[in-house]
Amino acid sequence: MPDSATPLFWRDDRLPFIEARFVADGRSVCYSPHSHDTFSIGAITGGRSTYLNGKAREQVGAGAVVVMNPEEVHACNPIDDASWSYRMLYVDLPWLTALQHSLGFSANQDFSAFSTMLTTDAALYAGLERLGALLMDSAAEPLQKHAAAVAYFTQLQQGLNPSRALPQDCNAKLQRAAEFIRENCTRSLTLDEICTAADLSASYLIRAFNKRYGMTPHAYLVNRRLQYGQAQLRRGRPIVDVALEAGFADQAHFQRAFKRFFAATPGQYQS
Repeated sequence: MPDSATPLFWRDDRLPFIEARFVADGRSVCYSPHSHDTFSIGAITGGRSTYLNGKAREQVGAGAVVVMNPEEVHACNPIDDASWSYRMLYVDLPWLTALQHSLGFSANQDFSAFSTMLTTDAALYAGLERLGALLMDSAAEPLQKHAAAVAYFTQLQQGLNPSRALPQDCNAKLQRAAEFIRENCTRSLTLDEICTAADLSASYLIRAFNKRYGMTPHAYLVNRRLQYGQAQLRRGRPIVDVALEAGFADQAHFQRAFKRFFAATPGQYQS
């Protein structure tokens, strides 16, 4: 096991547009001023540090969110050997630019840089913490992670640039998305597949689907898998076979989800 000062990195070839980094104790992790060609955003999860961005220098503590546009020179370092921890996400520019376009930014312009370099907005901090933890959760599916990334960066874009117009509602396309999930619920789906089937942008799908159906596309997928599982359990099929056939990683995953949704175990339901 790495010690608390060793950075933990997450990346997944199925979600190539985003990378995560977490440091539990940053006292010995110091940076020279540097920049990235990605968009970078971080949450200070404990302690205090000095945050440099361009000519600005701030002391930041737990609850702060630091924002770095591509190529902006920045650094974040400990104060007087005091303990501090943080989580960083690095997002590819083409992906984030496409998200901005789907939110109403002109398709003729490149990435629109954020003017905010530091915020203590509680919702943006909590959302970043949830997204970072989800990305590093090996049990979470790529669809769930992708949808969460779209939802958070939409929230960030609207929170820091709230004046942009949103696309109009399109109920028929949302129904098409739900139908595609239902018809393909037992296999691993990607957010891009669902968007293509419904002819919707990811940002719009995440917001509007939740409003229309009361759950995210991933939660809807899990719910449809469990409904499929119920039907197979009623036929007396072995639980382990049902779990795998329904699209769950293993029987334990199926049982946890089943109990969470139906307040009973698959065995109790079957008997």
